[in-house]
Amino acid sequence: MVNPIRDNPPPPFEENALNKRLMIAAALVSTALSVSAAETRPSPPDAGAALFGVRESVQQMDISPDGNRLVYLTPGPGRSTLVYVAALAGGAPQLAIASKGDAEQLQGCRFASNQRLICKLYAWSELRGVATGFTRLLALDTDGKNVKALNQQGSQYASRLQQFGDAIIDWLPDAEGQVLMARDYVPEAGKMNTRFVQKADGLGIDRIDVSTLESTRVESAAKAVDYFISDGHGTVRMKAYTPQHGARSQLAAQTTYNYRLRDSMDWRPFSNSDEMTPIAVDRDSDSAYVLKKLDKRLALYRVKLDGSMSTELVYKNDRVDVDDVVRIGRSARVIGVTFVEEKRSVIYFDPEYKKLSAALGKAIPNLPIVKFLAATADQNKLLIYAHSDADPGRYFVYDKTKRALNEVMLDRPALETVKLANVKPISYPASDGALIPGYLTLPPGKEDAHGLPAVVLPHGGPQARDEWGFDWLAQYLAHAGYAVIQPNYRGSAGYGDAWFKENGYRGWRTSIGDVTSAAHWLVAQGIADPKRLAIVGWSYGGYAALQSGVTDPELFKAIVAIAPVTDFALLKREARDYTSHDLVVDLVGSGPHLTEGSPLQNVDKIKAPVLLFHGSKDLNVDIEQSQKLDAKLRAAGKNCELLEFAGLEHSLVDSDVRVQMLGRIGKFLQANLAE
Repeated sequence: MVNPIRDNPPPPFEENALNKRLMIAAALVSTALSVSAAETRPSPPDAGAALFGVRESVQQMDISPDGNRLVYLTPGPGRSTLVYVAALAGGAPQLAIASKGDAEQLQGCRFASNQRLICKLYAWSELRGVATGFTRLLALDTDGKNVKALNQQGSQYASRLQQFGDAIIDWLPDAEGQVLMARDYVPEAGKMNTRFVQKADGLGIDRIDVSTLESTRVESAAKAVDYFISDGHGTVRMKAYTPQHGARSQLAAQTTYNYRLRDSMDWRPFSNSDEMTPIAVDRDSDSAYVLKKLDKRLALYRVKLDGSMSTELVYKNDRVDVDDVVRIGRSARVIGVTFVEEKRSVIYFDPEYKKLSAALGKAIPNLPIVKFLAATADQNKLLIYAHSDADPGRYFVYDKTKRALNEVMLDRPALETVKLANVKPISYPASDGALIPGYLTLPPGKEDAHGLPAVVLPHGGPQARDEWGFDWLAQYLAHAGYAVIQPNYRGSAGYGDAWFKENGYRGWRTSIGDVTSAAHWLVAQGIADPKRLAIVGWSYGGYAALQSGVTDPELFKAIVAIAPVTDFALLKREARDYTSHDLVVDLVGSGPHLTEGSPLQNVDKIKAPVLLFHGSKDLNVDIEQSQKLDAKLRAAGKNCELLEFAGLEHSLVDSDVRVQMLGRIGKFLQANLAE
């Protein structure tokens, strides 16, 4: 069967095709949507790095309401992102829009109608010395013409800068070409010689025609509101707000939720985040799906919105938290619930999708994780993504009428002929006897080998978790011959309150102890050579790598930390200019652990050579964290190297940089784990 997208790849990158500009706000520099192929940097001579470092070919995909076309984001040279529209009937995909990636990044595009797209643009800048991120929504024709900003237009008289404005809360399946959009309204301080002053302040909702930009106010702007939830058919039923306190307008730790009766505009109290958190509204049952604690784990409940607040348990799991519902179509109708034990699972409520999921499992048995990404207006065509541990993923379009499943695109085509490693769920004992869940990835063809060089790869967060599937960093390391273990240490999310404990900052001793226990287990099992152990981590995982070198200095022979936290007190100080400052202070806490748990304060204990990577525009963890550690390690005569990447944020969204980073990691590990 012909695959119109795979058999007609995007045309070669051309600078002139991307010569578009957009002014996204008065306070932001103009965004140049142009990329020069000459700007790409040479890659190191590491075949594995070149294979695994390149970003996935599909970063996001959607299907048009009529089912005739797909839109998808794909990486261009370096850090650029290109948006293509492809006809399923055939023909070369057409470029619609692009972002250069130096100060802005396209993060997603969806069909608002068969002719119009809405794309999310993220940008960052420094305002009064504080690094700040911004989001904007753009509406454009599928051929890239008639680009219009959907946000409130900036004004030199605005009393503050509009920072965020990227929330389409309802795609209005019954009114193609119109959406409900949450807009952050910024009041004007006043104008000379005019009575027309923008006074709206806060988050409101407008019904917008994406072609003409004609809008109708649906919800008046309110300063306290964080977000709204609709019923998927144009009616706003719930809102959330986080109170602010103090002279510095700090966010409170608790979010409050209100709801409306079906035919009312009056808000009623619903809950706060300590009680239950609404995540979706179901129009047909006149109820909200909420996450609520049951036996100290999140479970899914349904709560009536008819005034009775009648509550019923929908699903609970005795081992892990429920983490979300599964939705389908432009109305985002809830069809199931999802959670992760060893592997991600979905329990379908909808009989049709339950049956279809089972049938797809038989049709593509080697890709057990199947996601329904999007659907046409009549839901006769479905966009599907399926993947496994040793398959990065494939995109399919399923036609219900023809009962035809057509593969349209690969997530990482460069790896199609590369033998990838299988990932095995495991558990191992911590020092106190607790069994720590995790994943073991052994080099392809060496599943029965012993005495391998090995890497412990703790995840970031720490309020996150690893799960079974393809991981480009773990696969690169396995491809290079390393056994890789990914621990879901205590402090990880998804396992309930008892596992989360005090979080990975306040309870760092437990978290780091679980991480180092992973290495000891590899040795005890005979999998790893104790003389060839390394640890690699990103963000909090980078912190865990460094702090492991503090607590167990002889264990690891090499430490790699990407965008790491290195000092708890510094982390708190860096949050001082943001409204989340008090939340960060509460998360990190105060006391002796600020010194005892910070690698920066304990460089004298670190013996292994350290390799650091950090983006200069990291808004999650300031590059100062790596710079201070690098300087202090060097001053103490330690072996340390810091590679800084100009203009990049926390995730290092740049194929060339990722290839360079993997190549440097490969050489560093090879040099320090030599037999």
